[in-house]
Amino acid sequence: MKSNQYEVLLERHPNNPILTADMWPYPAHTVFNPGSTILEDGTTLLLCRVEDRRGISHLCAARSKNGIDGWVIDTEPTFAPDPTNHPEEMWGIEDPRITFVPEVGEYFITYTAFGKSGPGVAIASTKDFHKFERLGLVMQPDDKDAALFPSRFHGEYALIHRPTTEMGSHMWLSFSPDLRNWGGHIVLLPARRGAWWDANKIGLSPPPIDTPRGWLVIYHGVRRHASGSIYRLGLALFDKEHPENCLTRGQSWIFGPEERYEVQGDVGGAVFPGGYTILPDGDTLHMYYGAADTSICLAVGSISKMLDWLDRDGTEFTGVAGQLAERIQLSNPG
Repeated sequence: MKSNQYEVLLERHPNNPILTADMWPYPAHTVFNPGSTILEDGTTLLLCRVEDRRGISHLCAARSKNGIDGWVIDTEPTFAPDPTNHPEEMWGIEDPRITFVPEVGEYFITYTAFGKSGPGVAIASTKDFHKFERLGLVMQPDDKDAALFPSRFHGEYALIHRPTTEMGSHMWLSFSPDLRNWGGHIVLLPARRGAWWDANKIGLSPPPIDTPRGWLVIYHGVRRHASGSIYRLGLALFDKEHPENCLTRGQSWIFGPEERYEVQGDVGGAVFPGGYTILPDGDTLHMYYGAADTSICLAVGSISKMLDWLDRDGTEFTGVAGQLAERIQLSNPG
């Protein structure tokens, strides 16, 4: 690598985009922002956000033996809005994240339920991605970008989410004994200010990644400029047993919109991952992301290289960022 080039942590797959609306077995305007998981038989499943020409989104599963091509797509929506029983889904369901919880042997899907009051966080569970049980709305609007940890901490489930309040759009952590009743809300990671790439608005991307050194989190930051916004990705590492403790946070962004399919689309200048899979070597990461809110793409990286990069580029959670988190917590006790 030349001295004037940045280190590449995520390589775009040459097949990108790997899924587009014209591949769908029924009419779809755009497909993007998928959640992902590996099923028991080794199949990669993407739960894709599909938007129709009304502007209403639902979720549809696509399956592949290698996670790259040969996708088999459900012939009808896999998980559709149910506004009759769940009015919070009146205007669609969006941006799923999937977490398998070994304790109960089920997959839990956190998604954005879009209703008259705005976007809120809802949870559903499934064992087979054919039948689903809704747990309902767990975080009231305006809240989104949520995912569960796969295990409990001190007897409680933990959820990362991103409420937007008068104090800004920061990542928060909440706890629950039963996945329905949530409390103990604390700021997990605040958006920075000023000219930073992640100034003013951040949010979780895929669910946290379990590593020997802690929970590796890929998050998105939004920088607003004269002609719009740019969505880029950054890294942070959190304590294994106490995920509320941030160990280090990268200063630079690691992945941003560059290719035509990321720059041009319904929302140009956006890369937005909602899922990943880890290959059998335990290190290679397949990250699935929405490109410009129009298609689904794949980037390949290494968990160990990301951690090594954080050692060099990261800073302890102190200074302006830590002080901001403390101020927000003091103004929102409990």
